[in-house]
Amino acid sequence: MAAALFEAGADAELGETVPSTDTLYAVLRESASALGPAGIAEVTAIFTTLDPVEFFEVAYCQRYAYRLALSLWYEGARARPMTAGEAAVALYLSDAYRHHHIDPATFRRTPLLVSRAIRQGAALVPVETLMRLGAAMTREFAVTAVTPPVTPGVTPVVTQVNAVDAPSTPRVVTALPAGRDWLYRQALPDYHRRRFCFDLMRFDARQPSPLIVRLDGGAYAVGATPPPGPDGTWARTLRAEW
Repeated sequence: MAAALFEAGADAELGETVPSTDTLYAVLRESASALGPAGIAEVTAIFTTLDPVEFFEVAYCQRYAYRLALSLWYEGARARPMTAGEAAVALYLSDAYRHHHIDPATFRRTPLLVSRAIRQGAALVPVETLMRLGAAMTREFAVTAVTPPVTPGVTPVVTQVNAVDAPSTPRVVTALPAGRDWLYRQALPDYHRRRFCFDLMRFDARQPSPLIVRLDGGAYAVGATPPPGPDGTWARTLRAEW
């Protein structure tokens, strides 16, 4: 799949935009039709020898193929990874770290604990509510989040989260519009816990999180936890990428 996208020049054709999975699927079908089985086998043999760190186009196409695979994970539905905000809200709502019974550094080193906590928290609210709260958390923190340098093809992994290690450190907080995020402030009142959960989900890509599934009938559900991406991590975006 990634090789067919690469041969079609998907990275150049789509530019710096974030394509929808419908767009990616259309490019894939056109490329596969033009190449045929023999052509796909040939370009795949070449593609697998290319280093994604050296050739950023390879890394892009691998990520595109991963997104497509997740999108088509279920029959009769579309799926996508949780956003950083959605995963952070689920983690906030869980029992994990609620009473400071675990050291933050230990928490970051236990991805299975985090994964279970995300699923536990996500089960406490309707998925539509989780998505709404996740969008509100992203509005609050994404503007002030400090993104580490990114090397093409390599997902950054952060092992220090200042919001918890030094919760009293002053930070610039994005003002939430009065009324718009009333539910968000009521459901997630603890600023330091919100900050910790968002930073962990935004920057520590070693922590697995499940899929958000949109059924063809319009309903939403929390899906399975997918395997990691081509770089071995579960990188989460700020916006939902269907």
